[in-house]
Amino acid sequence: MSKRQVGRAGFTLVELLMTVAIIGLAAGAVVLSVPDPRPSVGQDAERFAARLSRAREEAVLTNRPVAVEATTAGYAFSAFDGREWSALTDGPFGPEAWSAGVSVSPAGPVRIVFDPTGVAEPAIVTLSRDGRASRIAVDGAGEVAIDG
Repeated sequence: MSKRQVGRAGFTLVELLMTVAIIGLAAGAVVLSVPDPRPSVGQDAERFAARLSRAREEAVLTNRPVAVEATTAGYAFSAFDGREWSALTDGPFGPEAWSAGVSVSPAGPVRIVFDPTGVAEPAIVTLSRDGRASRIAVDGAGEVAIDG
């Protein structure tokens, strides 16, 4: 063996730098492709709209007013039995918190009451996070719509 063959027994600096660069690019691609574990604002809006629709159906089917109160923390349901409002907790009516980081507009509580015919006072609730927003609207006929 000559001296030249003995000296070439390892990797060159350029080869090591290229390997590190490729590993760094691969790691960056993996980190960027990992989805956000929080539900999207659209998913929160769809869930809220579905439960609003279900509250309207409950008001019509049970022939009693059903209310939904949305706050900055979440929303809850209640029903009027003729004398007082009592919380609904069965089925889809349990209190629900918004996903982490979701902000609600308007900031004050929004109370939507569906009467026994399904009619409600018009209301709009906007959910937003990270520059994305979804608007949930209830019209005078009690119909629920999502925009955004």
